[in-house]
Amino acid sequence: MSLRHTYTLRAPLYDVALRQASRRLREQSLAQLAVPAGAPVLVTGIGTGLDVPHLPREPWYVGLDLTHAMLSRVPRADADLAIVQGDAMRLPFRDACFDAVVLHLIVAVVADPRRCLAEAARVARPGARLLVLDKFLRPGERAPVRRALNALTRRLATRLDVVLETLVAEVGALEVESDTPALAGGWFRSVVLRKRA
Repeated sequence: MSLRHTYTLRAPLYDVALRQASRRLREQSLAQLAVPAGAPVLVTGIGTGLDVPHLPREPWYVGLDLTHAMLSRVPRADADLAIVQGDAMRLPFRDACFDAVVLHLIVAVVADPRRCLAEAARVARPGARLLVLDKFLRPGERAPVRRALNALTRRLATRLDVVLETLVAEVGALEVESDTPALAGGWFRSVVLRKRA
């Protein structure tokens, strides 16, 4: 089953499953979004718009998601927001055009996390922050149960074997500014990356 098909089916239940569980994490992550008024910010994997109520009002946002079923549920009145249907692994934007990129619960969901992060880095301006919120293994962490379950979960909803430090090293254009445990004993992490100038 493709990611597009899976999330088309999950769209009606997505908010019920994640709204309360992720609300505080989203608020805390987005509080780190410091860009000038009118600055363009990309929200990759906006889904049903659970980030929208927590977005600071000053920037201009572009929300991107793979499926129309998810995007049709995004609230539009809360922020200056344009909606684009597209693939996080092949962003339909020119290089260095966003002052910040939000990647909440998307890096470990896509089939190729390295490509997703590389695309986010490509469209970010030098010095831009990338706000990442997701589940990641630590370098060298064995996590045998998560790794065993990954064979199933990566086809249905999300990967359980992603090591963020490996992705950052492979992409090469990013550095870690902060890395905070967020949930489940630090399995979920709130990370701020900065694109090198």
